[in-house]
Amino acid sequence: MKWLNTFKIRILDRYIIRKFLATFFFALLMIIVITVVFDISERVDDFIEKKAPLQAIVFDYYFNFIPYFVSLFSSLFIFISVIFFTSKMAAQTEIIAILSSGISFRRFLYPYFIGACILAGFSFVINDVIMPSANRNRLDFEDKYLKNPVIYLERNVHKQVEPGLFVYFESFSNSTETAYQFSMERYKGDRMISKLMSTNALWDKEKEKWTIKDYYIRDIDSLGYETLQSGAIIDTTINLHPSEFKRRVNFIETMSIAELNEFIETLKMQGADNVNSFLIELHKRIAFPFSTFILTLIGVSLSTRKVRGGIGIHVAIGIAIIFLYILFMQFSAEFATKGNLYPVVAAWVPNMIFGFVSVFLYRLAPK
Repeated sequence: MKWLNTFKIRILDRYIIRKFLATFFFALLMIIVITVVFDISERVDDFIEKKAPLQAIVFDYYFNFIPYFVSLFSSLFIFISVIFFTSKMAAQTEIIAILSSGISFRRFLYPYFIGACILAGFSFVINDVIMPSANRNRLDFEDKYLKNPVIYLERNVHKQVEPGLFVYFESFSNSTETAYQFSMERYKGDRMISKLMSTNALWDKEKEKWTIKDYYIRDIDSLGYETLQSGAIIDTTINLHPSEFKRRVNFIETMSIAELNEFIETLKMQGADNVNSFLIELHKRIAFPFSTFILTLIGVSLSTRKVRGGIGIHVAIGIAIIFLYILFMQFSAEFATKGNLYPVVAAWVPNMIFGFVSVFLYRLAPK
């Protein structure tokens, strides 16, 4: 049972964990306050022009802006927090005293990883539980008061909306919720059994159905005989909603991991060509919290050595490393989206590369 004593939380562990968490949340709070002040100064004219109510500004926008900001920059502030307070400990020769007392460097890392585990869990909860709902409210506010209506510009859209059911339309108008030159084909195996063609299909909000105008329907039986019917108006229900054409690029931020999984399966069924970008986002939701442990190890390994220039040098090196990490994430995402790199590899490549960097720096750290 000797190993249980090794990992028993001691006074020193509580001291480091408290410093870690306090520095992180204080830094995050300060930057959130600064960012909100700058955002208000930038958007105040838009708020006044669009007559946004104060209650909506505070609770629908800024109250939901905070989880988005925390999710976006949590890894950066975890890293900077580790470097800041560890460098301060090194400058005050606290680390020399700790290691000289017989505590190994590996054991010294123990409270850091407890803190990293807490913050990784915090990051995961923010990303998957709090952020989707908060982003939904924030983006609704932006659509209502800050941004112009979305214009759907794609032409000649062809997609599978249900297994064996394909729809085509030449263009779509968000303002009238109308699909022009609309057609719908139903297949049984490889054989087409029905085809509908019309001038347009209009979304009926009350019925929550598509109203198809000036239509022709060709039905083909198993022997290849065709029957033709036509009419002025017909209603139909298909797995297609006008909201799909009003989404902004960042609508993915409103989805939890379970919702994102379901959405990806729908895209695959529809034969969409942008599935990889959503797969990358899915894998990043898991890889991103894991990066907390890697960046913590890099931060500790960098900042335990007392150097001339003190905290400033450590923070500068740390910022350079974190921006390299972000750059690697962007490059790998581009290769997966536009190249042949698997999305799961693209999401984890930065962690793998910087994992090796963390091991290298760990070996160089003063023991």
